[in-house]
Amino acid sequence: MTNDYLIASLRLAVPLAFAALGGMYSERSGVLNIALEGMLLTGAFTGAVATFYTNNPWLGMLAALIAGALVGLLHAFLCVSLYVNQLVSGLAINLVAAGLTAFLARLVFHGASTQRLPGIEPIIIPGLANLPILGVLFQQDIFVYLLLALVVASLYILFHTSFGLTLRAVGEYPQAAATAGVSVKKVRYLAVMLSGILASLGGAYLALVQIRFFTEGMSAGKGFIAIAALIFGRWHPIGSTLACLLFGATEALQLRIQALGANIPYQFLVMLPYAIALFALLGLAGKSKPPQSLGIPDTPKR
Repeated sequence: MTNDYLIASLRLAVPLAFAALGGMYSERSGVLNIALEGMLLTGAFTGAVATFYTNNPWLGMLAALIAGALVGLLHAFLCVSLYVNQLVSGLAINLVAAGLTAFLARLVFHGASTQRLPGIEPIIIPGLANLPILGVLFQQDIFVYLLLALVVASLYILFHTSFGLTLRAVGEYPQAAATAGVSVKKVRYLAVMLSGILASLGGAYLALVQIRFFTEGMSAGKGFIAIAALIFGRWHPIGSTLACLLFGATEALQLRIQALGANIPYQFLVMLPYAIALFALLGLAGKSKPPQSLGIPDTPKR
């Protein structure tokens, strides 16, 4: 029973963690990324469509990466080149992604609503999979292993490489970075596109592992919970991932309470993860400091 709950918590946390990691890169560069919800949904839809037509989930995963990069490119173009308000740009992308994927899904999957996609199966690592508690980490699919690698890589890149130093400098003091010869626009373009790629991986996980099909609005607010996890984790790869695990565990808990038939209105249980996210943010009021230039549309002319 405990292992089942841990596995459920982990799987529910994976799309949140991918989106939160993506948001971390974007916001560390100074670009507010409210569009994580739309990026998740785009990745899920593109991955599902490519898999549906090719019968190959790996091509679906690749298609999701490309789509995420393009959405990130759009967000970067609007915010960095056209100086559009970053909040407005993100909300617009979310609305367009929700409407466009819903419309196209009815065209693509019409008459195939009960057909499951060929998903990506778990990779069980012999020996390690039998460890108590930690063994659940070694019975997962490629997305989970990739996520763990990305958390470690992000920690190293952000705090132990020149690119990480440049990224943080652009997010904190863009004028000083520009004076030192850094192309602020290029760094922000790269960071926001990377954000789209990572968030789309979370969407592909939803479509190819969790549900194995695409349903309208299947991201279900996960992009916004990822933003809350990002703030709760203080824009740090490990802190944000742990926050996603907390929210995943909360969602798994409410699903189990519903399954037990507790005499509680299910609406209260459904809103539990969002309530936890709200209380977490209230607890951090005044304590979590974002990058200094986050959300400021004006950038150095460079």
